[in-house]
Amino acid sequence: MKKNLLFGLAMSAALCTAAFAALQPGDRAPDFSAPASLAGKQFHFSLRAALKKGPVVVYFYPSAFTGGCDLEAHTFAQDKDQFTAAGASIIGVSEDSIARLDKFSADPQYCAGKFPVASDPTGKIATEYGVKTFPGQPGAKDVRGVAIDHGFIDRVTFVIGKDGKIVEEFSSRADHLSPDAHVAKALAVVQQLSGKS
Repeated sequence: MKKNLLFGLAMSAALCTAAFAALQPGDRAPDFSAPASLAGKQFHFSLRAALKKGPVVVYFYPSAFTGGCDLEAHTFAQDKDQFTAAGASIIGVSEDSIARLDKFSADPQYCAGKFPVASDPTGKIATEYGVKTFPGQPGAKDVRGVAIDHGFIDRVTFVIGKDGKIVEEFSSRADHLSPDAHVAKALAVVQQLSGKS
């Protein structure tokens, strides 16, 4: 219990530290491709390919199978049909291994097979977006009691227009948003883009 409390405090402190200068609306979103999982099946996600279909919500999060990240994934899964109706797709990005993401993407409590999550094990993609990464905590465990053996990425969401430019950027740290509020805000932005709000 004490380790979990210390881990939670360390995560909160890390999320509240001054972040890198995240990319802002109007900036061109860095193109990326990464190993990803959808409903437990691995594939290679390409932002360029996804943007051919419409706007993309790229959301960075600290770790699968942790409280806030679980809530965020579950809320994106619940609202996935509304994102689809607005012509938008979703990709979550974390430093989780692809093996962890296979389970997370398929679990009905979290991604529920509704949208993919990508592995950024070195934090390279996050860094390109100006999103802060920080080391994991020795001995940290997820909600299943499984060791978390990777670093973390700050919770930041980007809505990228079909033209490849960032339409909106928001974070838990700077904007004081709860994980599920990221979903609501992203949905409002894509609905406004599609004229379906």
